[in-house]
Amino acid sequence: MGKSDKKDKNIKNTAEEAKDMQESVAEGSAESMSAITSDMANEATDNDLISGENAPMVLAENLVKIYKTSELEVLALQGLDLRVERGELTAIIGNSGSGKSTFLNMLGGLDEPSAGKLFVDGKNLFKLTAKEKVLYKRDTVGFVWQNNGRNLLPFMNAMENIMTPMHLTSEKNKKERALELLDLVGMSHRKFSRMNQLSGGEQQRIAIAIALANKPKLLLADEPTGSVDRKTADYIFDLFKRLNQEMGQTIIIVTHDVELSKKVARVVAIRDGKISSERILKEHYSNLGNGEINWMEEETQDEYSIVDRAGRIQIPRNMLDSLELKGNKIKVTCEDKTIMLHNPDDEQ
Repeated sequence: MGKSDKKDKNIKNTAEEAKDMQESVAEGSAESMSAITSDMANEATDNDLISGENAPMVLAENLVKIYKTSELEVLALQGLDLRVERGELTAIIGNSGSGKSTFLNMLGGLDEPSAGKLFVDGKNLFKLTAKEKVLYKRDTVGFVWQNNGRNLLPFMNAMENIMTPMHLTSEKNKKERALELLDLVGMSHRKFSRMNQLSGGEQQRIAIAIALANKPKLLLADEPTGSVDRKTADYIFDLFKRLNQEMGQTIIIVTHDVELSKKVARVVAIRDGKISSERILKEHYSNLGNGEINWMEEETQDEYSIVDRAGRIQIPRNMLDSLELKGNKIKVTCEDKTIMLHNPDDEQ
């Protein structure tokens, strides 16, 4: 199978996963979609930098990503808007195919947007040259993968793994920095252990230390607790929380871990390539530890729907189901600043 065939196959698999999103552009609309996204890209890249004291760490506006093959086009992101401030710890959730991993890869410089606006640490990711993108991935972002094979070199011990990214920088005190990070993740006692001598949870802690080696402005974590037990997952989240609170590290976590997401101060839900809702941790729960409450049973967050630029919101599926709609029409009324949804069949 040639490279082109493999690429087409991978994109088709993405299309199959995106079951509940707009899977292909209708016949005759492909040219118009390309024209629209081209105009959006030109409009979005007027400024190379967004800087200043109040500049966010991440700013995404009307972000679009289209995967194309000779047979179809798939909209992975459909006008996503998101702002993440410096020093925030944010979780991103969503079903498979919702676009969350696509967005994370864009933030990591591993994928390119089709249109819209995307700034990280003031840098316009639409306008980075190949050399600037290499420096961006080295200095601005750190990445923790679910699959430890993408983080770790098995023929090196823990300390050597952590020191490896530093060889690409002017860091002079590599050994001291590695020891500092080993202590930070609670792995000083395993500094000379190779990866096959460590458990999955221990490997993930080393992976976090590697991601922090070059002091990134933004730490990205893709399902960091997806392959570990509950106790280790709690430890890893506590480590992220400590990095955020004590060191001011900006962190974005993509997760399916419901318990972990219920502990995060801000959770963003992506649905059909857009931000559909946000959940904000109630103040009462912000300082509680793992053993103090049952995180799965408590309603720890307030949920808010997001209004997009066109004034649209995505109504949660459970609310729509409760209306027992027979078609795709719904009656909307507003009384005393309260918007209400009605099944039109109930009034006939």
